[in-house]
Amino acid sequence: MSDLITIPARSGKAAFVGAGHSVRVVNTHGEQVVDTWAFNRHDLTEFMSMEHSRAAMLRLRPRVGDTLVTNRRRPILTLTQDTAGGVHDTLIAACDRYRYEGLGCTEYHDNCTDNLATGLKALGLAPPETPSPLNLFMNIPWTEDGTVSFNPPVSTQGSYVVLRAQMDLVIAFSACPQDILPINGTARRPTEAHFAILEAAA
Repeated sequence: MSDLITIPARSGKAAFVGAGHSVRVVNTHGEQVVDTWAFNRHDLTEFMSMEHSRAAMLRLRPRVGDTLVTNRRRPILTLTQDTAGGVHDTLIAACDRYRYEGLGCTEYHDNCTDNLATGLKALGLAPPETPSPLNLFMNIPWTEDGTVSFNPPVSTQGSYVVLRAQMDLVIAFSACPQDILPINGTARRPTEAHFAILEAAA
């Protein structure tokens, strides 16, 4: 296993992951949403797609054993472990400058769209677009009539998920900087999270 790598609060981080290796994503303080993207390492125009994954999984939240797929409907990440309560989100787009402008911000606000670009830039890469992310630990419940709400995470301090790479990929994370809605807990205080790359299973 690699050393724990920090996803700084309000910022992004990315890494290369070989097929068969896994990534453990740790909710270090318990209430931090981690936007997560995965791109085909050899062709960034192929990436993990939430709309295609929902059709493949036949559910709105991935469960242990489910495989997320790309915009070309190929397996890219499989959820193999989850100690965080099983509550994650596949519906909500990454926050961006326009989201915060809509929430009343008149000055620049850190956002997950820019954090994705920053994380990939450190690897010498640029996203071809900002796909809708897998929002790990994000709690977006819905009602029978289709109403959704933005609730605090149910994950606890040190809880984690493990995702196994189904192809050579680039994985990218943003420790979501949302501090207006209680997405990162009722204190509305974004914190750092961590991840580690695990050895491929024998």
